[in-house]
Amino acid sequence: MEQHGKLLWGILVGALAGAFCGWFFGKEMAAIAWIGEFFLRALKMMIIPLIIAAVISGIASIGDVRKMGRIGGYTIVYYLGTTALAVLLGIILVNLIQPGMGVSMLSRELPQHVSGAGTVGISDIVLSLVTTSLVKSAANLDLLPIIVFSILFGIALTTIGEQGYTVTRFFDGLNEVMMKLVIWVMYLAPVGVFALIASKLGAAGGGDAFWREIASVGWYVLTVILGLVLHFCILFIVLLIFTGRGLDYLITLLRALVTAFGTASSSATLPLTMECAAEAGVDKRSIRFVLPLGATVNMDGTALYESVAAIFIAQAYGIHLGLMDQLIIFITATLAAIGAAGIPQAGLVTLLIVLSAVHLPAEGVGLLLAVDWFLDRIRTTVNVWGDTVGAAVIEKYFLRNGGEAFSGRYAD
Repeated sequence: MEQHGKLLWGILVGALAGAFCGWFFGKEMAAIAWIGEFFLRALKMMIIPLIIAAVISGIASIGDVRKMGRIGGYTIVYYLGTTALAVLLGIILVNLIQPGMGVSMLSRELPQHVSGAGTVGISDIVLSLVTTSLVKSAANLDLLPIIVFSILFGIALTTIGEQGYTVTRFFDGLNEVMMKLVIWVMYLAPVGVFALIASKLGAAGGGDAFWREIASVGWYVLTVILGLVLHFCILFIVLLIFTGRGLDYLITLLRALVTAFGTASSSATLPLTMECAAEAGVDKRSIRFVLPLGATVNMDGTALYESVAAIFIAQAYGIHLGLMDQLIIFITATLAAIGAAGIPQAGLVTLLIVLSAVHLPAEGVGLLLAVDWFLDRIRTTVNVWGDTVGAAVIEKYFLRNGGEAFSGRYAD
């Protein structure tokens, strides 16, 4: 535990030092970008085998397929509920603050990965549940079909009796090995987080350039950050009320939250999130099922950002959105966030779904580009926090108070 405390302080110092160096040295920090990329790749290298092992062993430990269905159903309902709450909070704040009023319209070129995604729709999100090639999905870190396959594999494993015992033990062992590898990789975290933040802030032009961009859309940035902070606090209250956990849980998760801020990727942070949740005392069976699912479909921060961004763009263009339009934004942002990949700035891509649903110009995304990398880190932190609160809530009501729900053949 003392070692973990030192690592947390190392990550915090790395993050602060990265912000300082990126602010004052600017583009010169691009020279260390490869160090951050190395750390990010090392984390991503763990994701696929860890998810497959964790989900399959977690599902197998549940045992009864009917109980698995109930737990999965309640997990999805919980995640949808918190995501919808985040969207509603964002809509309320953006209507109250009206950050888009008086914003000067600046023409900016959209990144290729954003401009090329204009045809994405809700049907594509449904189709993303399956894949023609698991290998291709794994190579692209397309996690949703990987998780769906792992869930189905785990369910099938529980139906074949004693023949599944050896297979289950294999995935249990693989999960433990992957967690050990994660611990080793995290020794790189202080330097990796430093390099990621310093190089990204440096690429934005350093402190002066970044501050000018913040000032140009300051009320928008304030609205998003205020919404994310409030939602973070709401989730903390949910944690207190429904699980009885408090600051000790948050402190134990800080390593994962700071790493989420540094990497801007809930998927890349997932291995550390699972490790920290285990240290916080969350049951392994909840961790193995709830957290991988949450890292893929639970994007509270992204959903809140999309609702604020869409209405901000409408305000900047002088387009009035009625109650029905904002209801469409509420529904679409909630669903689109589920389809957002757990990778940096994936929310910009799914934002186009929300904009097209209410016929807003996609070019408006250009207003957000200069500050999105910064907001992306904050909303990713909220995404990861939402995942961990969900794991604690599901554990409380399906393990502690209703432990029989997880009394599978291979329960730990």
